[in-house]
Amino acid sequence: MTDPTEPIRYPVEYPGERSSLGQDQAFLIEEVIDDPHAPAFDFRVVNDEKLGIYDAIVGDREVAGLTYKVAGDDRLVLLATSVFPEFRNRGIATELIRRVLDDVRVQGKTLTIMCPIVRTFIEHNPEYADLIDPEHPGATHDHTHLP
Repeated sequence: MTDPTEPIRYPVEYPGERSSLGQDQAFLIEEVIDDPHAPAFDFRVVNDEKLGIYDAIVGDREVAGLTYKVAGDDRLVLLATSVFPEFRNRGIATELIRRVLDDVRVQGKTLTIMCPIVRTFIEHNPEYADLIDPEHPGATHDHTHLP
């Protein structure tokens, strides 16, 4: 695991711009990379379509979320994944992404991915790559600047 005092930057390319991830996003990417099949913390997922978020819920508390926008009848744009700090490193981000992608598949929809954590998950779990809309794929990793 990375030293939490050091800034972490993973280069990411969004359509029309180049950016770097902050430390919070990097922690979640490391979770997805370190063990993408880790047993997850026990939680349920609720899709709040009004707010555009898949929430991970433990008891009555939200512990993580994956925000999205609806793009037409057949595509979702996945925007951002977040996990409250005290629930990180328990496989919640990994399992939340897996469940969201499974739900999208059941719905017969495609994805545009703006969330670099979801992008990393799919790169390490290529069985989900067919969900990415080929005309609107979203953000990609800029591998030319990785250390």
